[in-house]
Amino acid sequence: MGLFLCVLFFLVFSATACDRCVHQTKVAYFSSASALSAGACGYSSLAIDFNGGQLAAAVPSLYKDGAGCGACFQIRCKNTTLCTEEGTRVIVTDLNRNNRTDFVLSSRAFMAMAHKGMGQNVLKLGIADVEYKRVPCDYKNKNLAVRVEESSQKPNYLAIKFLYQGGQTEIVAVDVAQVNRKLYHLNTTAIGSYES
Repeated sequence: MGLFLCVLFFLVFSATACDRCVHQTKVAYFSSASALSAGACGYSSLAIDFNGGQLAAAVPSLYKDGAGCGACFQIRCKNTTLCTEEGTRVIVTDLNRNNRTDFVLSSRAFMAMAHKGMGQNVLKLGIADVEYKRVPCDYKNKNLAVRVEESSQKPNYLAIKFLYQGGQTEIVAVDVAQVNRKLYHLNTTAIGSYES
């Protein structure tokens, strides 16, 4: 009986902790999108072009030590007077260390939640009550890309970034092999530097 209750508790907890479920939280915004493009995911100036600059910094549970970089979330403001039912879609480009909100959005993303002509009124809120869920990314005719970073140094250091990963899952492992050589298995996150 005790084992059954433990299993039942785990199943209930897992169901409530899912990415695809709708969650309630608060969001704030950065006044400058450059703060998010220079974020912990390391996208640098590439981030500004993602999703029209609708970017977000996510709390550690969503950032997932970098595995959450590039994840997309649909965020909808609960103030129906100021905000649309659709809300906005954001891409995670940074880590939010603030415990007051699950996300800090670019000001462009924050205003995109608003009805037409109400963007400045939404900004005046500063912090908004929202609902969010993870959704697939839409990169418009772009496929997954692997970018080798300038900091890579032969023969022992490889620094890479994964761009345009559009699904609802994270890249958690990568196998790297040189032609006619031994296969190296790297436990990785979606973004970061790796040694081979």
